[in-house]
This record gives sequence, structure tokens and C-alpha cells, in this order.
Amino acid sequence: MRVALAADHAGFALKEALREDLAAGGHEVVDLAPRAPGPEDDYPEHAVRVGEAVRSGRAERGVLVCGSGVGVAIAANKLPGVYAGVCHDTYSAHQGVEHDAMNVLALGARVVGEALAREIVRAFLGARPSAEERHRRRVSLTRSIEARALQGGAHDRADP
Repeated sequence: MRVALAADHAGFALKEALREDLAAGGHEVVDLAPRAPGPEDDYPEHAVRVGEAVRSGRAERGVLVCGSGVGVAIAANKLPGVYAGVCHDTYSAHQGVEHDAMNVLALGARVVGEALAREIVRAFLGARPSAEERHRRRVSLTRSIEARALQGGAHDRADP
């Protein structure tokens, strides 16, 4: 699988370990982070790079790493068609893909260790979206919320 990968200064070391693990696992890695972390290494820029790679089809999925995972997830979710989730366990990583169409994984390097992060990434990449009607319906509802927001419409009800 082609995987876009990036991290800010707080997640750089974990990103490097994940890059090596992904390549060893046969994945094509699109590393979108700078070669070395810097003081003005802002996570929103990395989130946009990975999100755009997924949106454009340059990558099938994305992995972002920052200190908590929260900042990169928030920034990535501002892009239409990007469904990023913070996951610090394997269940959420595969369930997010299977039930919620998650296409970008956000990890917190200050929250999970390297061994667990590797397992979480494997669970995320190994998962496939569910074909069950209830999951497809819920993903469709989420996408309709996104579409309406992009058109400037209000969303005051749970059903579109």
C-alpha cells in the first residue's frame, strides 16, 4: 500500500521508526516530512501535505505523528475527504477504517511507545471498510454533513 507519512518535531523520531517498519513491510512510503526536525516545524503544514496526498490519490492512506496526535488530526480533518482519527490502540485503528472510513491515522509520540505505534499502524493499514449497510449509511451521513458545510449550509439536525 502507498502510505503518506509526516511528523512535526515532537513526532519525528517515531515517524522515522515507522517509515523503516512500513518499508520493511513492503509498503511504498511517501515521506512528506523534512529530513530533520526544526524549531518552526509546524504540525498543520504536515497535516495538509499528508491530507492532500490522500485526497489526490498519491497515497492510499496517511499516517501523521505529533506530540499527542490531536493537533495533526484536527488540521487534517479540515480538508474535505480526509477522515483522520487519533488512535492509541489497535482496536480504534482498525475499527476507524472498518466503520468510519478513516483514511488518515494520527498518533501521539508522547502518548504511545514505538512498539505499540507499529502495531497500531499495522492494524490501520490491514483494515478494510465494512460493506455492512449500517456502516455505509453512517459514512454517507458524515459525508453529507461535510458537503453541506462546504456549501455554507447549517447542520442543525442529525439526519441530512
